[in-house]
Amino acid sequence: MPELPDITAYLSALEARVIGQPLERIRLANAFLLRTVQPQIEAIEGHTVRSLRRIGKRIAIEFDNGIWMVLHLMISGRLHWRPVGAKLGGRNNLAAFDFPNGSLVLTEAGAKRRASLHLFRNEAEMQSIDPGGVDVFAIDLNEFRAVLTAENRTLKRALTDPRILSGIGNAYSDEILHAAQLSPILQTHKLTPKEWERLFTATRETLQLWVDRLKEESSKDFPEKVTAFRKDMAVHGRFGQPCPRCGQQVQRVRYADNETNYCAQCQTGGKVLADRSLSRLLGKDWPRTLDELEALKRK
Repeated sequence: MPELPDITAYLSALEARVIGQPLERIRLANAFLLRTVQPQIEAIEGHTVRSLRRIGKRIAIEFDNGIWMVLHLMISGRLHWRPVGAKLGGRNNLAAFDFPNGSLVLTEAGAKRRASLHLFRNEAEMQSIDPGGVDVFAIDLNEFRAVLTAENRTLKRALTDPRILSGIGNAYSDEILHAAQLSPILQTHKLTPKEWERLFTATRETLQLWVDRLKEESSKDFPEKVTAFRKDMAVHGRFGQPCPRCGQQVQRVRYADNETNYCAQCQTGGKVLADRSLSRLLGKDWPRTLDELEALKRK
């Protein structure tokens, strides 16, 4: 799912292309994409884009008649900038937004249709879709600690809860926790003052690093290859590859459709976290340390 740095890159690329431009036509190839009835979709055709905003992991577009259009790409939705009047052939093409200088095309890979489009009559109504997470760049250390300790959660869960922090998901939470050298399952109520400082600094610096990188890329071309797996990431999506800090193999914990990647040497004191499915299968044979894991691999 595109997260804060990816959404920021999209907004940067769109700003140069659609601010001050009229939306001439909307073409929906999948009616399920539109999740609101009023205002009607035709209400923004012919109106000029006034501003762009990030709402969590959503892209919000304001028009000169006060209406806001909000796109949520979910896991597999992606945006593409195509020549004027781009065709919508193929099952992955959901919609096209035609401007005088090009067409913004929304696609979604896979069989499930999770991406959504909402229209709101004004800014106040638009804010109702905001899950409420705070922007980490708009708060200080004390506020950061306060929002993350309102409930006792694991760090992984707290960082990715959209009601707590805005725009952080599976990929960048892995990178943040690796940078902070903290375990993804450490409870928020157990962090020391020094660990809070490391986590706060790592959160801001990691996100800013990727915001800068992706905005630089989007200044040259529209971000067509938005992915949660980037070759310069430290641990996310790098299971079995060497940790850039210590050289030990990156580990993972799999759950549902996601996985958490981490370095046991750098983040968990050498302890291998239990993978729910594999640990249930192996029982007492589940390796608890890196040495035990290596011994198991040699069998």
